[in-house]
Amino acid sequence: MTTDLSAASQSPAPAPATRIATTGPEHCIAKRDDGVYADPSVLGTTLVAAVDNVYRAGNYFVGVDYPVLMKALFGHGPELPRGPDGGTMVRIAADIQTFDPTRRALYRAAKIGGGRAEYYFEPVWLPNPDDLDGEGFPTRLDVDEFIADMWSKGIRFGLDLPAIRAAIASNKADRITVARQCDPVQGEDARIVEVSDDIHRNDAPLELANGRLDLNSFQNRFPQIQPGVRLLKKQPATAGTPGFEMSGMPLPAAPGRDADLLPYAGPGTKVERMADGEFLVSSQAGFLMVDSKTSRISIGDKVVSRDGVSAKTTGNLCLTGDYEEFGEVQEKRVIEADSITVHADVFGLLVSRGGTIVMNANLVGGSARNARGDIRVRGVASAAVLSADEGTIFIERAESCVIAGTRVEVAHAVNCEIVGDEVVVGIAEGCALAGRRVAVECTVPRKQSEMLVAVLRPEGRQIDEVIAAVTQRVAQFAGLAVQLKTAMDTLTSSPDVRRYLMLATRVRKGEVVLTPDQTRQFQKMAQDVGPALKTIGDVSAKLKAAEAEQQAGTQMLANLEAQRSDAASIAAVTIQSVQGDTQVRILAYSPADGQPHRWTPRDIRTRLRGPQAGEQLFMGGAGAFAWSSDAVPAPVEPTAA
Repeated sequence: MTTDLSAASQSPAPAPATRIATTGPEHCIAKRDDGVYADPSVLGTTLVAAVDNVYRAGNYFVGVDYPVLMKALFGHGPELPRGPDGGTMVRIAADIQTFDPTRRALYRAAKIGGGRAEYYFEPVWLPNPDDLDGEGFPTRLDVDEFIADMWSKGIRFGLDLPAIRAAIASNKADRITVARQCDPVQGEDARIVEVSDDIHRNDAPLELANGRLDLNSFQNRFPQIQPGVRLLKKQPATAGTPGFEMSGMPLPAAPGRDADLLPYAGPGTKVERMADGEFLVSSQAGFLMVDSKTSRISIGDKVVSRDGVSAKTTGNLCLTGDYEEFGEVQEKRVIEADSITVHADVFGLLVSRGGTIVMNANLVGGSARNARGDIRVRGVASAAVLSADEGTIFIERAESCVIAGTRVEVAHAVNCEIVGDEVVVGIAEGCALAGRRVAVECTVPRKQSEMLVAVLRPEGRQIDEVIAAVTQRVAQFAGLAVQLKTAMDTLTSSPDVRRYLMLATRVRKGEVVLTPDQTRQFQKMAQDVGPALKTIGDVSAKLKAAEAEQQAGTQMLANLEAQRSDAASIAAVTIQSVQGDTQVRILAYSPADGQPHRWTPRDIRTRLRGPQAGEQLFMGGAGAFAWSSDAVPAPVEPTAA
């Protein structure tokens, strides 16, 4: 049953402690048999006005559910319970009664300041109507009356009911804080959070296949990312939670500041807005790099590092793409990649599988090795080893280095051993040079180091002997293969063997399913042809081995023919200016031992600096020299130093 409070408020006020009605919009507050209900779905100021009308009319709520009332009025506190009928109406009190003026006089004013209200509790007495000058009857304050009195005195929010109840129950004189304002909770700023574990480096020691740890290498220093991977997510800013003064006036909260994902998006990434949020997503596969200064994330085929390569920063690196380093590569540290570019000094080892190695600074005490590409040093190479099996080496200045490549170009070489098919040197001081074609602008001895130039000439006679031996060997294996094939044909031509092999093939492929009786017959057939099958297996293994040897020999013949053709090419040496003791000799080598520029550094030093038995072409301290294998040059008179 619902009572129209606006209509009921016009009726005479009943006696205290009796059920009454009060003013208020019909759709805001309703008094039912089981309590007083309010509709929090109406405009907040409307419901506050309705409650205020109840208190101003000299009434108060009995059995107030204070948290529900605060939530309904100001939206502060736990969620509202659902009404008994499933509607929006919620129970805020048990009843509405008239606030007896005699009892209202028991309540003092509260001291308000600093965002809180203090009340002085003490024992109270009701006046005796029969003895107005006497002490009266002792009584106690009531929580519901206290709420109504504080409302009329402007404290509508933030009452501490547990503290009030405890003070009333103690019946002692004490000043306590009965209400506090609720400070606003400022909004949180938008945040950028990581949503992928792939974004993290793993600097744990690398675990090898045998279970041991490689303390010189990290597990995953440069993560690799596939396209479409979510890397970062934007957590939106929050508006904050408003607070309330004790009067019920709201205290606005400052909203959080927004953030943008775009500054984090580098090459290879993009920002996508999806149903579940805004994300930074990888747009291509490659290495993930994070700029430590700007936190910008980029993904590319090339790794770019600015931390240097050391035991603390990266450890040894073995990468599948290109690598660019702006820091130093420390001693004994290894970088293995495709193309390698280093902008600072290198003291370690650079290994390329077929790209280009570029050092824009110096190579000191380290080494650079490229399997199928060029090496370029724009600074100074000192006490280093450089090798390019199928490429060119460019160096501005080299000191005490071992250099070997298909082609070697050095602007200024000091005390170096250099080997290549083609060697071009500007100024050579105390060096040992060897090549099929050697061109030097100026040669100068240096202290205890002689100036030596060697013209590489392969031993053609030995090549012919090797070719003849290999040709004979290939022919022998070819004949053996023919014999084995004939023997195989003879063995497999037997009717029993042929029948068994055909049936075994169909059974293995599942084309024929044997019954138990047929299975026993098949097994007996296998026993009968067992010796022949064993012989066929032995012949087949020998045939495969003979064919493999024949194929390997054929490949070797092709390589030897290429070497013989190379041996027939022209060799030449040119020295534009001899400015000190210089020797030029023929250095013979066996092509069977591999190309000279692929010799080990120790072999290069030994063969170029060791005793020379080849034909001497020139020895002198001044002048110029030129020689070619396809012509007989006019003799050049050496001049004493």
